[in-house]
Amino acid sequence: MMRLESVQAGPAIRQAPALAGSLADQVYQRIKDDLFGFRMLPGERFTEADLVARLGVSRTPVRLGLARLEREGFVLARPRSGWQVRPFDFERFEALYDVRVVLEQAAVEKLCAREHMDQAGILGALTDVWLVPPPQRILDGRLVAQLDEAFHCSLVMAAGNPEMAQIHRDVTEKIRIVRRLDFTKDFRVDATYDEHAAILRAVLGRRADEAARMLRSHIEMSKAEVRKITLHMLHEARESAG
Repeated sequence: MMRLESVQAGPAIRQAPALAGSLADQVYQRIKDDLFGFRMLPGERFTEADLVARLGVSRTPVRLGLARLEREGFVLARPRSGWQVRPFDFERFEALYDVRVVLEQAAVEKLCAREHMDQAGILGALTDVWLVPPPQRILDGRLVAQLDEAFHCSLVMAAGNPEMAQIHRDVTEKIRIVRRLDFTKDFRVDATYDEHAAILRAVLGRRADEAARMLRSHIEMSKAEVRKITLHMLHEARESAG
């Protein structure tokens, strides 16, 4: 059962006069924040009644929020025993990172081979964000995590294959819970700016092999950092809960 004391208590979510849909969205976001912050630990069991009591809402928005999180793979329904935070599986996450590498390398190769590269559209928007002088770089790790995700998704979209882009978005959603941890260290923010800029310049110069090689190195480095930080955060969370 979920240890309520291990989850940071916040103000109860107000039910009236909000609609059930918006309440479910709020419940979904609150639980997801607790998952991402390791305040609900991988493998931990809990019940709907636990969340109803903590969040101050009825069972309906809790069930809707949990159903959404289950579809996204963050929680598991356990018959006759409530719910469980999905146990952390490093092999699964590393496999998903490997899929990212394949998709993104294929995308930049396709993009560089296109007869007409739209440098004023998606690529222009990426240039505005990543090819800036160091004093103009964004330092907020949470925002940089969002921009990083947009960078990689945009590169795949720019290749012009909507099916590839959809598969990539699905993979991106599945690894988001750990990927954002890569931006909790200042040096990783700077490294991301440098690496994205180099990748983007290679793409704009149609140097497909160079762009693909740098993408692989960039993603592998991120994967290694995320694994290290995740292990550290899990250790700290279990120490404080114990």
